[in-house]
Amino acid sequence: MAAASGVKVQDVKDITRIERIGAHSHIRGLGLDDALEARLVSQGMVGQANARKAAGVILQMIRDGKIAGRAVLIAGQPGTGKTAIAMGMAQALGSDTPFTTIAASEIFSLEMNKTEALTQAFRRSIGVRIKEETEIIEGEVVEIEIDRPAAGAAATAGKTGKLTLKTTEMETVYDLGQKMIDSLTKEKVQSGDVITIDKATGRISVLGRSFARSRDYDAMGASTKFVQCPEGELQKRKEVVHVVSLHEVDVINSRTQGFLALFSGDTGEIKAEVREQIDQKVAEWREEGKAEIVPGVLFIDEVHMLDIECFSFLNRALESDLAPVLVVATNRGITRIRGTNYKSPHGIPIDLLDRLLIISTAPYNDKEVKQILRIRCEEEDVEMTEDALALLTKVGMETSLRYAIHMIIASALVCAKRKGTQVDVEDIKRVYTLFVDVKRSAQFLQEYQSEFMFNEITPSDVDMTDA
Repeated sequence: MAAASGVKVQDVKDITRIERIGAHSHIRGLGLDDALEARLVSQGMVGQANARKAAGVILQMIRDGKIAGRAVLIAGQPGTGKTAIAMGMAQALGSDTPFTTIAASEIFSLEMNKTEALTQAFRRSIGVRIKEETEIIEGEVVEIEIDRPAAGAAATAGKTGKLTLKTTEMETVYDLGQKMIDSLTKEKVQSGDVITIDKATGRISVLGRSFARSRDYDAMGASTKFVQCPEGELQKRKEVVHVVSLHEVDVINSRTQGFLALFSGDTGEIKAEVREQIDQKVAEWREEGKAEIVPGVLFIDEVHMLDIECFSFLNRALESDLAPVLVVATNRGITRIRGTNYKSPHGIPIDLLDRLLIISTAPYNDKEVKQILRIRCEEEDVEMTEDALALLTKVGMETSLRYAIHMIIASALVCAKRKGTQVDVEDIKRVYTLFVDVKRSAQFLQEYQSEFMFNEITPSDVDMTDA
């Protein structure tokens, strides 16, 4: 009995969905209207009207297929929303357009050469929309009859039955075998559902409930979707569209285990001959109208971390026929190009800079910082008083926006410790004393430098005015 009750408890145990709150999880898009004008606060985006408008123009060109093999640089000070704009572009493009995000330092940590890593990133960002026709049966379920085998029948005897489907013009009865009965049971198909059956695979999809059954309250839930009863014949030819990236096609064709290599993660280096053959095949499909190329977006954050060899590769790769839109971001000013002794704006060679459309971001003002902090409080489910939010805004303006954002959840924990319901000024002050920002940390190091290890510094090293 005890064992039985234990099983019962296990059955009714709630499965909670784990939701991670990331630095940019509040971003839902670029926050533009139909005329590509930036709204003041929209879709999680605040301020940076010119930068968002410029990104919106690039976005429109990507959607229209008028831009490929182009590169965009988002440049600005730390904490001015460069990555947020890129994430907004990804959200606005939707799931059909490939969007690949990498950090420049990843290129050097992978177990392959730098150009191969960049090539794979490029090909992940190029989609192939493949069209194929399949035969389907689509109709409204009128009745399902399942004949179970008699008690004395052989154990091998499976279930049989009949399925009656109808459209607005015809009605047909189909014989069912064990496999189809199992599929119907699994999908919980019942009378009044509109379903499709793929003839090639036998896969059943429930499209929704028929409008004719909208008064059957007992068979209705809050999320019930109602659809019209299909017209015409039951058997139809339907065009199915699949979007895969060129890199996925490369992996499937270059490994003995085929598509399973995608799940193992061990893609390794792919031979140039394989890629050439795939490009030829894709070109043939395009001519025959079976496929079309979907140029996506490759976003490289902290692009100044790439070296001169990577920049040379990017210069050549952007001239290729199959090139995505390259979006790069950096927070550096005039700095040394990695792998050389030469300095350049943003640490990018002049010849590559000449190819880039440059979008600059400006520092946020106090009103914008306050609005961003308010949005982050909502995202992190933290209630904060107006006085506390005003103090946090002041802290954000004097230190950095990132530091102020980090203080939100820490303040909420301090508030919970004192059994409060809203984060107040005292909680912000408490967290401010517990965790130091960059400027206070640098000041502390300057005062106590002699007590640290390896403390030989020059006067130029202690100038932290830019921190």
